[in-house]
Amino acid sequence: MKENKYDDDLFFQKYGEMFRSQKGLDGAGEWPALQKLLPEFAGRRVLDLGCGYGWHCIWAAEHGAAEVVGTDISHKMLEVAREKTGSPAVRYECAAMEDLDYPEGAFDIVLSSLAFHYIADWPALVKKIRRWLTPGGDFVFSVEHPVFTAQGTQDWYYGPDGEILHFPVDNYYYEGRREAVFLGEKVTKYHRTLTTYVNTLLEEGFSVRRLVEPQPPENMLGLPGMKDEMRRPMMLLVSARRD
Repeated sequence: MKENKYDDDLFFQKYGEMFRSQKGLDGAGEWPALQKLLPEFAGRRVLDLGCGYGWHCIWAAEHGAAEVVGTDISHKMLEVAREKTGSPAVRYECAAMEDLDYPEGAFDIVLSSLAFHYIADWPALVKKIRRWLTPGGDFVFSVEHPVFTAQGTQDWYYGPDGEILHFPVDNYYYEGRREAVFLGEKVTKYHRTLTTYVNTLLEEGFSVRRLVEPQPPENMLGLPGMKDEMRRPMMLLVSARRD
């Protein structure tokens, strides 16, 4: 059974208290870098996999997308997304992305934000995304960086007085399931190497246009813990195009 932690009441409450949940795209440290990777939306059909609160769906509609489909496994996330969305161009579907099926060439753009590290079979999903895209279609996504997912716990090593010593990277080449802690709750994620992320795209008929390891923006460095995000990469952004 696919994990859906976001419909757990306590977890969902904690998620809603995060800075990025409260502030939307302006509260997402990677947004300035991700925005630069996005293609033109005017008149195009967009699919957002793991859309959460629908921030990227709303942004696409505001920038002229003809049709936007946001999907998420969480009913609670989609309830919030529907409340926040005013555009009739946007519709939401509740489903695990592995279970989705769309006609060939149904979309011109596929987006995903911080969701693919919950997916066990990356090649199978990429194969489906290629089929859903029109030739020349854009695929832009963010994931947790392989350095961040490798060891599993996703926490720093601390000294005797609670000071941060370093971030652990271990078992990097052993891909697969990891038991992580997020918002104080145990969640299942899947680690894969940078090589696997990129080569899978190439093998499935995509050209990779840009890779970005986003740094915290200058205006967020004053937030608690944000300066420590300069010590290791937390996210990976990828812009690809279907050949």
